[in-house]
Amino acid sequence: MNKKQTLQELSEILDTYCVNCLLKKHFREEYGKRFAHSFCINQCTVGQKIKEVGEKLS
Repeated sequence: MNKKQTLQELSEILDTYCVNCLLKKHFREEYGKRFAHSFCINQCTVGQKIKEVGEKLS
């Protein structure tokens, strides 16, 4: 998979799952932006998929 395809896949994942994510919105309101971002990266299955796809870019 080339870089352009990988970026397209990442964009599709973000647009599909992350744009209107209720968990992110809730955590951001209750605990702040840093906590919400940390949750998305470390605990959310979509965030883990994004990390997995993103590793193809390196």
